[in-house]
Amino acid sequence: MELYVVRHAVAFKRDEERWPDDGERPLTPEGKDEFRKAARGLGHLVPSVDALLSSPLERAWQTAEILAGLESWPDPKAFPALGPGVSPEEAAIALEDYAEAGAVTVVGHRPGLHELVSHLLAGDAEVDVRIKKGGALRLSFHGPTRARTAALRWLLTPALLGSCAAPERS
Repeated sequence: MELYVVRHAVAFKRDEERWPDDGERPLTPEGKDEFRKAARGLGHLVPSVDALLSSPLERAWQTAEILAGLESWPDPKAFPALGPGVSPEEAAIALEDYAEAGAVTVVGHRPGLHELVSHLLAGDAEVDVRIKKGGALRLSFHGPTRARTAALRWLLTPALLGSCAAPERS
């Protein structure tokens, strides 16, 4: 399986008055615009995936919805294993349901997303993986999604993803 890991795009800053539940904090309009270009670049590198899984948090879900707008990409599916408080071990086990898929994209946030990648690469949180907001990385597996079974293929910033996008047609 090829696992594409996407960190949510730029969201509004925490504001307990506007979003008492931080899980409801959305992307900024600028964050959406910037990620649309990054998403086009990701779509050029990865023309389709078998599953698009997202954390239930609003900013991750909105990011996944932008990806779902790509040609040949599926609608997002809520994946609670990417939510806050879920251990990387639990998230890796939940991903095993997709082991037969050729390509899966997950969309999440810090710290869980980064802990999951570290777990899959090294078996612990000692690998300091940094995915910029709106950035993505690719992991390859030749078996189950367990600790120390992933190979890192690439890690791209949103700017680099955007540079992979074909020019927009007028």
